[in-house]
Amino acid sequence: MKVIESTLQIPPITYPIEQIAPLNNILFIDIETTGFVAKSSNLYLIGALFYYSDHWILKQWLADNLEEEKDILSAFIEFCSGFHTLIHFNGNNFDLPYLSAKCLTHGIDVPFSSMEGIDLYRRIAPYKSFLHLENCKQKTIEDFLDITRDDTLTGKDLITIYQNYSKQVETDFLENRTNNANKSGASDENLNLLLLHNADDIKGMFQLLPILSYTDIFLKPFRVVKVQSSHFKDLEGYEYDEIIMKIRFHTAFPKPLSVNHKKCYFSAEGKEGFLKVPLLNDELKYFYSNYKDYYYLPSEDMALHKSVSEFVDKEHRLPATARTCYTKKESTYLPQWDILFEPIFKKEYEEKHCYFELTDDMKKNPEVFRKYALHILDMVAHDNSL
Repeated sequence: MKVIESTLQIPPITYPIEQIAPLNNILFIDIETTGFVAKSSNLYLIGALFYYSDHWILKQWLADNLEEEKDILSAFIEFCSGFHTLIHFNGNNFDLPYLSAKCLTHGIDVPFSSMEGIDLYRRIAPYKSFLHLENCKQKTIEDFLDITRDDTLTGKDLITIYQNYSKQVETDFLENRTNNANKSGASDENLNLLLLHNADDIKGMFQLLPILSYTDIFLKPFRVVKVQSSHFKDLEGYEYDEIIMKIRFHTAFPKPLSVNHKKCYFSAEGKEGFLKVPLLNDELKYFYSNYKDYYYLPSEDMALHKSVSEFVDKEHRLPATARTCYTKKESTYLPQWDILFEPIFKKEYEEKHCYFELTDDMKKNPEVFRKYALHILDMVAHDNSL
């Protein structure tokens, strides 16, 4: 077994990592294996990044042969007991279940259930379309953030390299050439490739942290600092009214972002964003739910409660149905995709699209616009039709 420890030179990042946990409590982890299923494959390399004495330190445990799997696992488990926050990429689906299975195989206590964790893949995946990502592979996100790496190999490539490394180490040992020192030559070259890939995965993982600023939109409070109305004409010549919300976010975005969906437009750069939502100045209908208690008046095109409409001539009233049990109101409205504010208004009963009235009291309440902005951003980010 080899244990390699080095100071990792990482460019500064914009994301405030200390907001996740105290730096000395955070441990980044990544593993290398000969397959995806723990029962039929082996663990041969574990890498961990931690903060110590104002530096980020990379520690790697490498099995020189498959028989040393328990050795590197035991050493790693003992080491990670000093941390309580794990950061990984897709670790909830692979790394942690794999390590837990190997712990059970070797009779080692599994520590992960008592530790906090952040799976960067799981945080980012729901926002793939929102961020215009082709997929959520680590290298894809690294490209999105303009992160470069020295390693060009895949995990599959590394399996063959590890097998060659392990055979060479065994050959060197049998020929008594190394005396437990690292012999220069083929084994050195393979060793460097193995360590580099794992190091770049962990280094890249650290540099991915600014991507969390986009998910923080939905996890941390932001402020709507300004709201104004505007009249504009689109590219097709149609005229619209809209509201423009200026938003200040908790953390800075690493790259500008713009999304246009269902006539709602969001753009962000740095810590500031702008959200544009169309205003509707029109007459809409409010539908009463208890339509059996109403009469519909065709001449007035409205419904009245039976306690009032009993005095209307029977020839001028009809039993209301769900579709005719409404009253109309001309006002200024904003769209909503769930029932956020009530009462809700529609153009017609069958429409799923609904609106709420933008009242004078709402215009004076910043919390209303913050809540509404979050509603719109959530719709834009998670709508399957995006």
